[in-house]
Amino acid sequence: MVFGASRQAGGTAVQEKAEPARIDCTRDDGVLTCRLSGDWTTRTVGEVDGRIRELLRSEEKRLDLDLGAIRHLDTAGAWLVGRLIADQKRRGATVSVSGESSAATILLDAVMPIAEAPEAPPESRGGSWFIGLFAAVGRSVHDALNDILYGLHILGATVSGAQMKLGRKHAVNPAAIIHQIDRMGVGAIPIIVLMSAIVGAIIAQQGAFQLRYFGAEIFVVDLVGILVMRELGVLLTAIMIAGRSGSAITAEIGSMKMREEVDALTVIGLNPVGVLVFPRMVALVIALPCLTIISNFAALGGAMGISWLYSGIAPSTFIDRLRDAIDLTSIFSGLIKAPFMALIIGVIASVEGMKVGGSAESLGRQVTTSVVKAIFVVIVVDGLFAIFYAAIDF
Repeated sequence: MVFGASRQAGGTAVQEKAEPARIDCTRDDGVLTCRLSGDWTTRTVGEVDGRIRELLRSEEKRLDLDLGAIRHLDTAGAWLVGRLIADQKRRGATVSVSGESSAATILLDAVMPIAEAPEAPPESRGGSWFIGLFAAVGRSVHDALNDILYGLHILGATVSGAQMKLGRKHAVNPAAIIHQIDRMGVGAIPIIVLMSAIVGAIIAQQGAFQLRYFGAEIFVVDLVGILVMRELGVLLTAIMIAGRSGSAITAEIGSMKMREEVDALTVIGLNPVGVLVFPRMVALVIALPCLTIISNFAALGGAMGISWLYSGIAPSTFIDRLRDAIDLTSIFSGLIKAPFMALIIGVIASVEGMKVGGSAESLGRQVTTSVVKAIFVVIVVDGLFAIFYAAIDF
Protein backbone atom coordinates (compact mmCIF):
# COMPACT_ATOMS: atom_id res chain seq x y z
CA MET A 1 0.00 0.00 0.00
CA VAL A 2 1.55 3.31 -1.11
CA PHE A 3 0.14 6.78 -0.49
CA GLY A 4 1.45 9.58 -2.70
CA ALA A 5 0.91 11.43 -5.97
CA SER A 6 1.26 10.51 -9.64
CA ARG A 7 0.80 12.56 -12.80
CA GLN A 8 -1.66 11.88 -15.60
CA ALA A 9 -0.21 12.34 -19.09
CA GLY A 10 -2.25 11.50 -22.19
CA GLY A 11 -4.71 9.47 -20.12
CA THR A 12 -1.92 7.25 -18.77
CA ALA A 13 -0.55 7.38 -15.25
CA VAL A 14 3.12 8.36 -15.23
CA GLN A 15 4.98 7.36 -12.06
CA GLU A 16 7.27 10.10 -10.78
CA LYS A 17 10.92 9.29 -10.42
CA ALA A 18 11.61 8.02 -6.92
CA GLU A 19 13.52 10.31 -4.61
CA PRO A 20 15.86 8.76 -2.05
CA ALA A 21 14.65 8.70 1.54
CA ARG A 22 16.45 11.18 3.78
CA ILE A 23 16.44 12.05 7.45
CA ASP A 24 18.12 15.20 8.76
CA CYS A 25 18.49 15.50 12.53
CA THR A 26 19.66 18.25 14.86
CA ARG A 27 20.20 18.13 18.62
CA ASP A 28 19.57 21.10 20.88
CA ASP A 29 19.45 20.97 24.69
CA GLY A 30 18.05 17.43 25.00
CA VAL A 31 15.68 17.83 22.02
CA LEU A 32 16.21 15.71 18.90
CA THR A 33 14.56 17.22 15.82
CA CYS A 34 14.35 15.07 12.70
CA ARG A 35 13.03 16.10 9.30
CA LEU A 36 12.05 13.27 6.98
CA SER A 37 11.94 13.83 3.21
CA GLY A 38 11.84 11.96 -0.07
CA ASP A 39 10.11 8.66 -0.77
CA TRP A 40 9.80 6.33 2.23
CA THR A 41 8.84 3.17 0.37
CA THR A 42 10.03 -0.42 0.17
CA ARG A 43 12.54 0.44 -2.57
CA THR A 44 14.17 3.34 -0.71
CA VAL A 45 13.94 2.80 3.06
CA GLY A 46 16.98 0.53 3.02
CA GLU A 47 19.08 3.67 2.58
CA VAL A 48 18.01 5.10 5.94
CA ASP A 49 17.58 1.93 7.96
CA GLY A 50 21.06 2.22 9.42
CA ARG A 51 20.44 5.84 10.34
CA ILE A 52 17.19 4.90 12.07
CA ARG A 53 19.00 2.22 14.07
CA GLU A 54 21.48 4.86 15.27
CA LEU A 55 18.62 7.07 16.41
CA LEU A 56 17.13 4.18 18.36
CA ARG A 57 20.14 4.43 20.67
CA SER A 58 19.80 8.18 21.23
CA GLU A 59 19.35 9.47 24.78
CA GLU A 60 17.45 12.75 24.20
CA LYS A 61 14.41 13.44 26.35
CA ARG A 62 12.30 14.69 23.46
CA LEU A 63 11.90 13.74 19.80
CA ASP A 64 10.25 16.02 17.23
CA LEU A 65 9.47 14.40 13.88
CA ASP A 66 8.57 16.49 10.85
CA LEU A 67 6.92 14.39 8.14
CA GLY A 68 5.83 17.27 5.93
CA ALA A 69 8.48 16.67 3.25
CA ILE A 70 7.68 13.00 2.68
CA ARG A 71 6.34 12.49 -0.87
CA HIS A 72 5.38 8.82 -0.79
CA LEU A 73 4.93 6.56 2.23
CA ASP A 74 4.13 2.84 2.27
CA THR A 75 3.94 0.22 4.99
CA ALA A 76 7.72 -0.33 5.08
CA GLY A 77 8.42 3.35 5.60
CA ALA A 78 5.64 3.69 8.18
CA TRP A 79 7.08 0.72 10.04
CA LEU A 80 10.49 2.41 10.36
CA VAL A 81 8.90 5.63 11.61
CA GLY A 82 6.63 3.72 13.99
CA ARG A 83 9.54 1.70 15.35
CA LEU A 84 11.47 4.90 16.08
CA ILE A 85 8.47 6.46 17.81
CA ALA A 86 7.69 3.35 19.87
CA ASP A 87 11.31 2.90 20.95
CA GLN A 88 11.63 6.48 22.11
CA LYS A 89 8.35 6.26 24.04
CA ARG A 90 9.44 3.00 25.60
CA ARG A 91 12.63 4.74 26.74
CA GLY A 92 10.58 7.50 28.37
CA ALA A 93 11.15 10.30 25.83
CA THR A 94 8.39 12.65 24.70
CA VAL A 95 7.56 12.29 21.00
CA SER A 96 5.72 14.77 18.81
CA VAL A 97 4.86 14.23 15.14
CA SER A 98 3.97 17.09 12.79
CA GLY A 99 3.34 17.68 9.09
CA GLU A 100 1.95 14.23 8.36
CA SER A 101 -0.75 13.85 5.73
CA SER A 102 -4.06 12.09 6.38
CA ALA A 103 -2.81 9.06 4.42
CA ALA A 104 0.39 8.91 6.50
CA THR A 105 -1.72 9.12 9.67
CA ILE A 106 -3.72 6.10 8.56
CA LEU A 107 -0.60 4.07 7.92
CA LEU A 108 1.05 5.08 11.19
CA ASP A 109 -2.09 4.23 13.15
CA ALA A 110 -2.09 0.81 11.49
CA VAL A 111 1.55 -0.08 12.27
CA MET A 112 1.88 1.50 15.72
CA PRO A 113 0.19 -1.34 17.65
CA ILE A 114 2.68 -3.78 16.15
CA ALA A 115 5.65 -1.50 16.74
CA GLU A 116 4.60 -0.86 20.34
CA ALA A 117 4.11 -4.55 21.15
CA PRO A 118 6.67 -5.69 23.75
CA GLU A 119 9.44 -7.82 22.41
CA ALA A 120 9.41 -11.47 23.42
CA PRO A 121 12.07 -12.21 26.02
CA PRO A 122 14.93 -14.30 24.67
CA GLU A 123 14.80 -17.97 25.52
CA SER A 124 17.03 -18.88 28.37
CA ARG A 125 19.93 -20.99 27.16
CA GLY A 126 21.28 -21.58 30.64
CA GLY A 127 19.65 -23.12 33.65
CA SER A 128 20.02 -26.47 35.23
CA TRP A 129 20.02 -29.57 33.05
CA PHE A 130 18.06 -31.14 35.91
CA ILE A 131 15.17 -28.71 35.32
CA GLY A 132 15.40 -29.24 31.57
CA LEU A 133 15.17 -33.00 32.06
CA PHE A 134 12.02 -32.69 34.16
CA ALA A 135 10.54 -30.25 31.65
CA ALA A 136 11.13 -32.73 28.82
CA VAL A 137 9.59 -35.56 30.85
CA GLY A 138 6.59 -33.36 31.68
CA ARG A 139 6.00 -32.50 28.03
CA SER A 140 6.27 -36.16 27.08
CA VAL A 141 3.76 -37.20 29.74
CA HIS A 142 1.37 -34.42 28.71
CA ASP A 143 1.60 -35.43 25.04
CA ALA A 144 1.12 -39.10 25.96
CA LEU A 145 -2.00 -38.23 27.97
CA ASN A 146 -3.42 -36.29 25.03
CA ASP A 147 -2.70 -39.22 22.70
CA ILE A 148 -4.40 -41.66 25.09
CA LEU A 149 -7.49 -39.47 25.38
CA TYR A 150 -7.69 -38.99 21.62
CA GLY A 151 -7.18 -42.72 21.07
CA LEU A 152 -10.04 -43.50 23.48
CA HIS A 153 -12.17 -40.97 21.61
CA ILE A 154 -11.46 -42.70 18.29
CA LEU A 155 -12.08 -46.15 19.78
CA GLY A 156 -15.33 -44.99 21.38
CA ALA A 157 -16.48 -43.27 18.21
CA THR A 158 -15.73 -46.42 16.24
CA VAL A 159 -17.73 -48.64 18.60
CA SER A 160 -20.56 -46.11 18.82
CA GLY A 161 -20.68 -45.74 15.06
CA ALA A 162 -20.83 -49.51 14.64
CA GLN A 163 -23.74 -49.75 17.08
CA MET A 164 -25.64 -47.00 15.25
CA LYS A 165 -25.05 -48.64 11.89
CA LEU A 166 -26.10 -52.08 13.11
CA GLY A 167 -29.15 -50.59 14.85
CA ARG A 168 -30.31 -48.98 11.63
CA LYS A 169 -29.50 -52.16 9.70
CA HIS A 170 -27.81 -50.19 6.96
CA ALA A 171 -24.80 -47.98 6.21
CA VAL A 172 -22.39 -50.83 7.00
CA ASN A 173 -20.15 -51.05 3.95
CA PRO A 174 -19.01 -54.68 3.59
CA ALA A 175 -17.13 -53.83 0.40
CA ALA A 176 -14.89 -51.34 2.24
CA ILE A 177 -14.16 -53.84 5.02
CA ILE A 178 -13.39 -56.66 2.58
CA HIS A 179 -11.15 -54.33 0.57
CA GLN A 180 -9.19 -53.44 3.70
CA ILE A 181 -8.94 -57.11 4.71
CA ASP A 182 -7.52 -57.87 1.27
CA ARG A 183 -4.95 -55.08 1.55
CA MET A 184 -3.95 -55.64 5.18
CA GLY A 185 -4.45 -59.40 5.44
CA VAL A 186 -4.14 -61.18 2.11
CA GLY A 187 -1.47 -58.80 0.86
CA ALA A 188 0.65 -59.43 3.97
CA ILE A 189 0.64 -63.23 3.74
CA PRO A 190 3.86 -63.61 1.67
CA ILE A 191 6.03 -61.46 3.93
CA ILE A 192 4.50 -62.95 7.10
CA VAL A 193 5.16 -66.51 5.89
CA LEU A 194 8.73 -65.70 4.82
CA MET A 195 9.61 -63.86 8.02
CA SER A 196 8.02 -66.43 10.35
CA ALA A 197 9.62 -69.39 8.56
CA ILE A 198 13.07 -67.83 8.81
CA VAL A 199 12.65 -66.93 12.49
CA GLY A 200 11.33 -70.42 13.31
CA ALA A 201 14.26 -71.99 11.48
CA ILE A 202 16.78 -69.80 13.33
CA ILE A 203 15.28 -70.65 16.73
CA ALA A 204 15.30 -74.35 15.91
CA GLN A 205 18.93 -74.27 14.73
CA GLN A 206 20.20 -72.33 17.72
CA GLY A 207 18.16 -74.41 20.16
CA ALA A 208 19.41 -77.66 18.67
CA PHE A 209 23.00 -76.40 18.74
CA GLN A 210 22.79 -75.70 22.48
CA LEU A 211 20.74 -78.77 23.45
CA ARG A 212 23.15 -81.04 21.58
CA TYR A 213 25.66 -80.71 24.42
CA PHE A 214 23.14 -82.32 26.76
CA GLY A 215 21.91 -84.98 24.33
CA ALA A 216 18.45 -83.44 24.35
CA GLU A 217 18.02 -82.24 20.78
CA ILE A 218 14.49 -83.61 20.67
CA PHE A 219 13.43 -80.94 23.15
CA VAL A 220 13.97 -78.31 20.47
CA VAL A 221 10.45 -79.19 19.35
CA ASP A 222 9.07 -78.20 22.76
CA LEU A 223 11.13 -75.00 22.67
CA VAL A 224 9.94 -73.91 19.23
CA GLY A 225 6.34 -75.00 19.73
CA ILE A 226 5.74 -73.21 23.02
CA LEU A 227 7.72 -70.11 22.06
CA VAL A 228 6.03 -69.68 18.70
CA MET A 229 2.50 -70.45 19.86
CA ARG A 230 2.54 -68.34 23.00
CA GLU A 231 4.75 -65.40 22.07
CA LEU A 232 6.64 -65.10 18.82
CA GLY A 233 3.89 -65.88 16.33
CA VAL A 234 1.52 -63.11 17.36
CA LEU A 235 4.31 -60.68 18.30
CA LEU A 236 6.16 -60.91 14.99
CA THR A 237 2.89 -60.66 13.08
CA ALA A 238 1.79 -57.59 15.04
CA ILE A 239 5.16 -55.89 14.52
CA MET A 240 5.04 -56.57 10.79
CA ILE A 241 1.44 -55.32 10.53
CA ALA A 242 2.35 -52.20 12.53
CA GLY A 243 5.12 -51.41 10.08
CA ARG A 244 3.19 -52.37 6.96
CA SER A 245 -0.48 -51.58 7.54
CA GLY A 246 -0.18 -49.11 10.43
CA SER A 247 2.04 -46.82 8.39
CA ALA A 248 -0.37 -47.12 5.45
CA ILE A 249 -3.34 -46.11 7.62
CA THR A 250 -1.47 -43.09 8.95
CA ALA A 251 -0.35 -42.05 5.47
CA GLU A 252 -3.83 -42.44 3.98
CA ILE A 253 -5.66 -40.53 6.72
CA GLY A 254 -2.85 -37.97 6.93
CA SER A 255 -2.89 -37.25 3.20
CA MET A 256 -6.66 -36.82 3.35
CA LYS A 257 -6.18 -34.45 6.29
CA MET A 258 -3.63 -32.46 4.25
CA ARG A 259 -6.06 -32.15 1.33
CA GLU A 260 -8.87 -31.19 3.76
CA GLU A 261 -10.92 -34.20 2.72
CA VAL A 262 -11.52 -35.04 6.39
CA ASP A 263 -13.04 -31.57 6.89
CA ALA A 264 -15.12 -32.10 3.76
CA LEU A 265 -16.59 -35.28 5.25
CA THR A 266 -17.59 -33.33 8.35
CA VAL A 267 -19.13 -30.54 6.27
CA ILE A 268 -21.37 -32.94 4.34
CA GLY A 269 -22.58 -34.51 7.60
CA LEU A 270 -20.47 -37.69 7.73
CA ASN A 271 -18.42 -38.88 10.67
CA PRO A 272 -14.76 -39.15 9.56
CA VAL A 273 -14.10 -41.82 12.17
CA GLY A 274 -16.96 -43.95 10.89
CA VAL A 275 -15.99 -43.50 7.24
CA LEU A 276 -12.20 -43.79 7.52
CA VAL A 277 -11.34 -45.60 10.75
CA PHE A 278 -14.17 -48.11 11.20
CA PRO A 279 -13.47 -50.27 8.09
CA ARG A 280 -9.75 -50.32 8.80
CA MET A 281 -10.23 -51.19 12.46
CA VAL A 282 -12.61 -54.06 11.67
CA ALA A 283 -10.25 -55.33 8.97
CA LEU A 284 -7.31 -55.34 11.39
CA VAL A 285 -9.28 -57.18 14.09
CA ILE A 286 -10.22 -59.86 11.56
CA ALA A 287 -6.93 -60.07 9.68
CA LEU A 288 -4.43 -60.14 12.55
CA PRO A 289 -5.68 -63.37 14.22
CA CYS A 290 -5.80 -65.06 10.81
CA LEU A 291 -2.29 -63.92 10.01
CA THR A 292 -1.16 -65.12 13.44
CA ILE A 293 -2.37 -68.64 12.63
CA ILE A 294 -0.55 -68.52 9.29
CA SER A 295 2.57 -67.23 11.04
CA ASN A 296 2.46 -70.06 13.57
CA PHE A 297 2.25 -72.68 10.82
CA ALA A 298 5.05 -71.01 8.85
CA ALA A 299 7.35 -70.80 11.88
CA LEU A 300 6.71 -74.44 12.80
CA GLY A 301 7.28 -75.42 9.17
CA GLY A 302 10.63 -73.64 9.10
CA ALA A 303 11.61 -75.23 12.42
CA MET A 304 10.57 -78.65 11.14
CA GLY A 305 12.71 -78.30 8.05
CA ILE A 306 15.80 -77.19 9.95
CA SER A 307 15.30 -79.89 12.60
CA TRP A 308 15.22 -82.52 9.86
CA LEU A 309 18.29 -81.18 8.06
CA TYR A 310 20.37 -80.14 11.09
CA SER A 311 19.36 -82.62 13.79
CA GLY A 312 17.92 -85.52 11.85
CA ILE A 313 14.48 -85.21 13.48
CA ALA A 314 12.00 -86.58 10.95
CA PRO A 315 8.83 -84.55 10.27
CA SER A 316 6.64 -87.35 11.68
CA THR A 317 8.69 -87.38 14.89
CA PHE A 318 8.56 -83.60 15.03
CA ILE A 319 4.76 -83.61 14.75
CA ASP A 320 4.33 -86.34 17.37
CA ARG A 321 6.57 -84.50 19.81
CA LEU A 322 4.81 -81.21 19.05
CA ARG A 323 1.44 -82.80 19.84
CA ASP A 324 2.72 -83.73 23.31
CA ALA A 325 4.47 -80.37 23.90
CA ILE A 326 1.61 -77.95 23.24
CA ASP A 327 -2.05 -77.92 24.18
CA LEU A 328 -5.04 -75.66 23.63
CA THR A 329 -3.76 -73.27 26.28
CA SER A 330 -0.59 -72.64 24.27
CA ILE A 331 -2.58 -72.09 21.10
CA PHE A 332 -5.21 -69.74 22.50
CA SER A 333 -2.80 -67.77 24.68
CA GLY A 334 -1.33 -66.31 21.52
CA LEU A 335 -4.55 -65.89 19.59
CA ILE A 336 -6.25 -64.03 22.46
CA LYS A 337 -3.64 -61.27 22.17
CA ALA A 338 -4.18 -60.70 18.45
CA PRO A 339 -7.44 -58.65 18.53
CA PHE A 340 -6.08 -56.39 21.28
CA MET A 341 -2.90 -55.75 19.32
CA ALA A 342 -4.97 -55.07 16.21
CA LEU A 343 -6.99 -52.43 18.07
CA ILE A 344 -3.80 -50.85 19.41
CA ILE A 345 -2.24 -50.64 15.95
CA GLY A 346 -5.42 -49.22 14.41
CA VAL A 347 -5.98 -46.61 17.12
CA ILE A 348 -2.38 -45.38 17.15
CA ALA A 349 -2.24 -45.22 13.36
CA SER A 350 -5.53 -43.29 13.21
CA VAL A 351 -4.50 -40.85 15.94
CA GLU A 352 -1.21 -40.06 14.24
CA GLY A 353 -2.98 -39.70 10.89
CA MET A 354 -5.43 -37.18 12.35
CA LYS A 355 -2.48 -35.18 13.77
CA VAL A 356 -0.91 -34.57 10.35
CA GLY A 357 -0.58 -30.89 9.48
CA GLY A 358 -0.44 -29.25 6.10
CA SER A 359 3.08 -30.20 5.03
CA ALA A 360 4.75 -33.29 3.63
CA GLU A 361 7.28 -33.08 6.46
CA SER A 362 4.45 -33.43 8.97
CA LEU A 363 3.12 -36.47 7.13
CA GLY A 364 6.51 -38.22 7.17
CA ARG A 365 7.04 -37.38 10.83
CA GLN A 366 3.65 -38.74 11.89
CA VAL A 367 4.07 -41.94 9.84
CA THR A 368 7.40 -42.58 11.56
CA THR A 369 5.89 -41.81 14.96
CA SER A 370 2.97 -44.13 14.26
CA VAL A 371 5.19 -47.11 13.47
CA VAL A 372 7.51 -46.53 16.44
CA LYS A 373 4.66 -46.05 18.92
CA ALA A 374 2.70 -49.03 17.63
CA ILE A 375 5.67 -51.41 17.83
CA PHE A 376 6.61 -50.15 21.30
CA VAL A 377 3.08 -50.45 22.70
CA VAL A 378 2.59 -53.88 21.10
CA ILE A 379 5.73 -55.20 22.81
CA VAL A 380 4.67 -53.70 26.15
CA VAL A 381 1.20 -55.22 25.86
CA ASP A 382 2.71 -58.61 24.99
CA GLY A 383 4.78 -58.42 28.16
CA LEU A 384 1.72 -57.49 30.23
CA PHE A 385 -0.16 -60.46 28.79
CA ALA A 386 2.76 -62.75 29.70
CA ILE A 387 2.69 -61.48 33.29
CA PHE A 388 -1.09 -61.88 33.43
CA TYR A 389 -0.96 -65.44 32.06
CA ALA A 390 1.70 -66.35 34.64
CA ALA A 391 -0.41 -64.86 37.43
CA ILE A 392 -3.48 -66.91 36.51
CA ASP A 393 -1.42 -69.99 35.56
CA PHE A 394 -2.79 -70.00 32.01
